[in-house]
Amino acid sequence: QVQLAESGGGLVQAGGSLRLSCVASGSIFSINFMGWYRQAPGNQRDLVASITSGGSTNYADSVKGRFTISRDNAKNTVYLQMNSLKPEDTAVYYCRANIVDSMARMPRSYWGQGTQVTVSS
Repeated sequence: QVQLAESGGGLVQAGGSLRLSCVASGSIFSINFMGWYRQAPGNQRDLVASITSGGSTNYADSVKGRFTISRDNAKNTVYLQMNSLKPEDTAVYYCRANIVDSMARMPRSYWGQGTQVTVSS
C-alpha cells in the first residue's frame, strides 16, 4: 500500500530554519502532485506549498520568499526548506501526494501523519 512518511519537524527559534522531508513508498506508478499543508490549533488545514510532476510550484502568500519546495523523483521525496521562521509558522505540517497506484492505475490523494513545527519568539 502507498504510504507517506514525514520527518524534520521540531523546535526552532524565530529566524531559524528547518527542512521537512516526505517520502512516498509502496506500489507507485506515478506521482502527479506533492504538497505541504499546515494546521494550527483551532484553524483549518491550509496549503503551504505544492509542486507538480512538471516542476511548477505554488506558495501561500505568507511563506513566499521564505519557504522553498522541491522534489527528488528518483527517491519519491518532497522537501520543504523553511527559512526565516516566524512564530506564526507554528503548526502541524502535513504532506499530501496525488499518486497513481501501480495496480489500480487510478489517482488518489494520500496524507502523511504530520510533523510538529514550533517556532519560539
